[in-house]
Amino acid sequence: MVTLEQLAARVAQLEARNAITELVSSYAIACDEHDIARIGSLFTTDASFDSPSGFMRAKGRSAIVDMFVAILKTRGPGYHWTHDNFVRFDDKNADCASGLVLSHAETTPNGVVSLAAMKYDDTYRYEDGAWRFASRTISFLYYVPATAYTDGLSNAERVHVGGRKLRADYPESLAAWQTFEREHGA
Repeated sequence: MVTLEQLAARVAQLEARNAITELVSSYAIACDEHDIARIGSLFTTDASFDSPSGFMRAKGRSAIVDMFVAILKTRGPGYHWTHDNFVRFDDKNADCASGLVLSHAETTPNGVVSLAAMKYDDTYRYEDGAWRFASRTISFLYYVPATAYTDGLSNAERVHVGGRKLRADYPESLAAWQTFEREHGA
C-alpha cells in the first residue's frame, strides 16, 4: 500500500518534472525573443554552458549571459522548439535532476537563414524557489544554412559557425554509432 508520504513525494516529483519542462521551453522562448534577463534567470549562479566543439562555452551566470549577448547580436528572428524532454531525478537529492532535450531551431546568424538539430544534456538544480539549469551542453547533429540543408546530413562537417565548417558533434562520436560501423560497415 502506498503511504501518504510516498504519494506526496510522487506528486512533488511530478510538479518538479513539469517545472523543468517549463524551464526548457522558457529557454527556447527567451532565445527567440532575445530576452537576456530571462536567459540569465534560467541558470544557477554557478552554471556552465558548453558544446563539444567549444564554440559555445561559459562558466557562471554572468558569463553565460555575456555569451548569449554576443551570439544574439548576430541573429535576427529565430524559432526554437523542443520535442522530447527526458528528466531523471537524483535519488539522493530531491533538489537535483538531469535531463536530455531533443530540439530544432530556425535561426538567422548574420542574416543567413539556417536550420539546426541539436540535443541538450542538462543538469537541473532547485535554487531560490525555482528549477534552473546547473549545466547545459548543446550538441549539434547539424547547423547549416537553409541552402545547404539538402546536402547537410551527408557531410561530417555540417555545423556552420562564423564562416567555418565544423564536424558535427554526433552521431559519429557516439559509442553505439561507432560499434555499428565497426560491426556492420557503412
